[in-house]
Amino acid sequence: MSAPFVAKLRRSDLKRCAELEQVLFPGDDPWSLESFVAEIDRGHYYLGAYDADENLIGYAGLSLAGKPPEVDAEVHTMAVDPAQQGRGVGAALLRRLLARADEHRATTFLEVRTDNDPAIALYRKHGFEIVGLRKRYYQPSGADAHTMRRPAADSPTAEGGGPS
Repeated sequence: MSAPFVAKLRRSDLKRCAELEQVLFPGDDPWSLESFVAEIDRGHYYLGAYDADENLIGYAGLSLAGKPPEVDAEVHTMAVDPAQQGRGVGAALLRRLLARADEHRATTFLEVRTDNDPAIALYRKHGFEIVGLRKRYYQPSGADAHTMRRPAADSPTAEGGGPS
């Protein structure tokens, strides 16, 4: 498989996002089409990953809050079609989200299920560390979530920053 093409999420793909949510998060509260529309309408940064035929195979969203030098970013969602997992799609999406956060020198936060080892490994590889636990965060399953943080790009503890 060739590398996915990552671009601004197309409004025409929001229905597919909601369909993937149903597949990926059936035991929790999957986002609806209306949730995705609201996120786009709020002006949050959403990306789609597309295969060679321009089919949506993944998506991710980021919000920014605050004013320099105190800007925080939050990964609102990130998901990859099960048939495409393990092929670098999530990494490609995450790199683009983090590039956006880095443009604003933002510390980036996210929540991830404590039992989602592949996602946790991906986030750690990109400079995130676990900083908290949110009990029963995902509903209705009651699954716990780790809160993870990646320092701002200009921070001495950011990936690639500081002394070697």
